[in-house]
Amino acid sequence: MKHFVIIITFIGLCSCKQSPYALTEIEAHQLSVDSTLVANDSIEGFILPYHNRINEVLDSTLAYAPTMITKDDGKYNTTAGNLMADIVFEAANPIYKARTGNELDFVLLNHGGIRSIISKGKVSARTAFEVMPFENTIVVVDLTGKSVEKLVKYLMNSKRAHPISGIQVVLNKSGALKSFKIQGKPLDTERTYHIATSNYLVTGGDNMGFFKEAVRITDTDYLIRNAMIDHFKKVDTIAPKIDDRFYKLGI
Repeated sequence: MKHFVIIITFIGLCSCKQSPYALTEIEAHQLSVDSTLVANDSIEGFILPYHNRINEVLDSTLAYAPTMITKDDGKYNTTAGNLMADIVFEAANPIYKARTGNELDFVLLNHGGIRSIISKGKVSARTAFEVMPFENTIVVVDLTGKSVEKLVKYLMNSKRAHPISGIQVVLNKSGALKSFKIQGKPLDTERTYHIATSNYLVTGGDNMGFFKEAVRITDTDYLIRNAMIDHFKKVDTIAPKIDDRFYKLGI
């Protein structure tokens, strides 16, 4: 009798065991978002204070631009590109030095990463979101001098004013390289250089394959957009200039 009860109990437990669930079918329905949708007053009323506060923060004046700043006002360097690159250098250098003990050598970003002009007039946090809508962080890449040579060739051949800071590229009248300097000194192919860029470019974005040759990569966890906002808060006027960081003789 005892054995019979044990067997019955075991069978009962087995019969109660559930089979694992498995997906058998997927259905999809298209929902149109158009004028036929009616707003929900209670939801809109709940969101409105947050909406107004966000707009207030985004539109508060942080600085002033006396002229329009754009990435299209120069052939080899531009006001927007110079501003962006200089901001990244200013923001990343103290972070990188604190973490590694090394100083930044220069900055290279991409022309296409600048998505909007900065209009003449007030400059706000919204301005930074318009110029840099992506969640790109500042990353410092250690490259050998040989890899930096490839970087220079890329700049010469790209035909675009990629934002740079801390280096000077000079072309002769025929477009060949006349001189290249990093922090005022000629390139040393035997040393390693510390270059601030974006996490997008580190993976070879915009055909910058030389970054894949990195000796070391240090992510500052600092959004480029936030670096812009922090810079705007520290200055009264934003007035970058086209300068001699990249130019061609005879123009």
